[in-house]
Amino acid sequence: MGEGGRPMIVIDFHLDLGMNALRWNRELIRPVPDLRAAEAGLTDEIGRAAGTVALPELRRGNVALLAATANGRTTPAWREAPARFAASQEIAFARAAAHLAYYRALELRGQFRPIRTRPELDAHLTAWGARGDGQPLGYLLAIEGSDPMLSPAQLEWWWNEGLRAASLAHNGEGFYAGGTGAPSGLKAGAVALLRAMESRGVALDLTHCSDRTFAEALDHFHGPVFASHSTCRALVPGPRQLTDDQIRAIAARDGVVGLAFDNSMLHPAWRRAAGLRAEVSMTAVVDHLDHICQLVGDGDHAGIGSDLDGAFGVEQCPRELDTIADLQRFPEVMAARGYGDAEIARFMYGNWQQFLRRVLPAA
Repeated sequence: MGEGGRPMIVIDFHLDLGMNALRWNRELIRPVPDLRAAEAGLTDEIGRAAGTVALPELRRGNVALLAATANGRTTPAWREAPARFAASQEIAFARAAAHLAYYRALELRGQFRPIRTRPELDAHLTAWGARGDGQPLGYLLAIEGSDPMLSPAQLEWWWNEGLRAASLAHNGEGFYAGGTGAPSGLKAGAVALLRAMESRGVALDLTHCSDRTFAEALDHFHGPVFASHSTCRALVPGPRQLTDDQIRAIAARDGVVGLAFDNSMLHPAWRRAAGLRAEVSMTAVVDHLDHICQLVGDGDHAGIGSDLDGAFGVEQCPRELDTIADLQRFPEVMAARGYGDAEIARFMYGNWQQFLRRVLPAA
């Protein structure tokens, strides 16, 4: 628990709320049980009638601040899943801009508050701590995969719209770089984009990078880096997870790794078809947290990047988690492993708070 017996503040650095609202047509101002009931019987997407994230549950879970993504992927194989992938950068931009428009609508409804500067961050967390549920949810605009960036020059437009973090790629081949499972690294325009991000102070999210993209990006980008929603490859083999060297590289640049609450990244034997949800506990998240802390020698470089509802539902979450409000169960799991109050607070919100205070502009 936090001060005064209230739930501890949470900063979650990866939630695809725009995608959930527009692709899945979810009214996120309604509670999760209502959304599940509205989707009963639908089978067009994995995770239907099994969502875990909505604004009431974010409030109940005391998620004071989140990174809300705008995304729109191009892919050579877009025809295999046309509802998911864009046939051009222009369409990718339109999809990402629609996610941004959704967040603007939530601002107009008094549900969201944009966090673009250090004073805005400090003021929001102070107000949230004082009044809690009466406050809008704070959000940081992030791009997942830079395909919607029409050119490096367009970064300025995104910056003016509030963008403060961006990744280069998603799964497979991206426009600017190879992502998860792809053999390629940086492509035409990527170095110019990285330079524009560094000049403007946009933090680089190294999640979903191919190993080659990861290495090449660090060679060309000297601004703040982090991984929004990842786990450890040493515990769960596969290209989606971070190697020990990659984790060390992020920590060496004073970055943070946000741990995903996604069974496919937490348990090496987990398979959706096998129905093994009951075998995956939040203790698996602590295993990855332990690994990072022991690897880098401190507890300053890990946080939450839950990725809940990232194209899956409760069937792919640790068994203790029914909605995102259940992130409040995680401090007890950490305490059982021997973590103290200060260490728990750093993981739940403190490390991301300090990271943002270094990244966000003073005005």
